[in-house]
Amino acid sequence: MGGTLVCGLSWRHLVLSASIFLLFVLGLSDDSKSSSTGAKPESRTSSSKTGTKVIIILIGIVAVVLLSFFMYKMWQKKRRDEQYAQLLKLFEEDDELEVELGLRG
Repeated sequence: MGGTLVCGLSWRHLVLSASIFLLFVLGLSDDSKSSSTGAKPESRTSSSKTGTKVIIILIGIVAVVLLSFFMYKMWQKKRRDEQYAQLLKLFEEDDELEVELGLRG
């Protein structure tokens, strides 16, 4: 894996997620149009729309993180079950060999 793991996520993934989040926030607060044209400052309704967008983005990010966490846990459980099945199969093969060799009756 690339980087030190923190709760199943590497530092690279955390930095990537944080930078994408910052791009969203900076994209929502694009003041270049109003400052270059000399337009009036934002009204109360447009700032509340920006706040709503930020809240929606935060909810989306939390949903993606939770979905990723549960999918990771499901993958871990599946991998653990497969390893357990392989272990059982290995011991069954050992028992068959012992019977064939006459070590166990």
